Amino acid sequence: MTDEFEIHGPHDHAVEHASHGDTFSARIAVMTAILATLGAFGSYQSGNTENLALIAKNEAAISKTEAAKQWGYFQAKGEKQNLAELGAAIVDPTSAARSKFEADVNKYREQKEPIRQQAEALEKDVERANARSETLLHSHHHWAQATTAVQISIALAAITLLTRKRWLQVMSFGVAVCGVSLGAAALLSW
Repeated sequence: MTDEFEIHGPHDHAVEHASHGDTFSARIAVMTAILATLGAFGSYQSGNTENLALIAKNEAAISKTEAAKQWGYFQAKGEKQNLAELGAAIVDPTSAARSKFEADVNKYREQKEPIRQQAEALEKDVERANARSETLLHSHHHWAQATTAVQISIALAAITLLTRKRWLQVMSFGVAVCGVSLGAAALLSW
């Protein structure tokens, strides 16, 4: 008796059509399922590349800090070398103090070179990590755009099911192609 008072909504109508061989709804449903899968993949890749970009940016910051420390150490050795040169210049040329100052000048000069090389190597690491971060962020943006386009296409597919308008189906398919293209570009740039 309760069956005669059931209310049917738009979803029930679509299910009823699908059960009677409605190929239009079936095609849209399959397309939506495929798009949802692609959207999930794009969303994962977007988050993953963003995380990798942040890691690379952090590595750059750490290397930059280390390079700054090395340059500070290099400058300290340079100051000690300058003081030893000054000491050698103002003492008696024949005194033992002069030879000590000159030995210190040579010691500090030799100590500075590996410190300079280390600082320069760290600066190159900073440049590489920053470039890697920028590349990954660019890829992240492609993945995010692809995911957005796929989500818009899914929404259009849902409206297509409700309105049964072919032009909406074409539009949904077109936006889906754009989303997949953006995803392919992101995959190729990664």
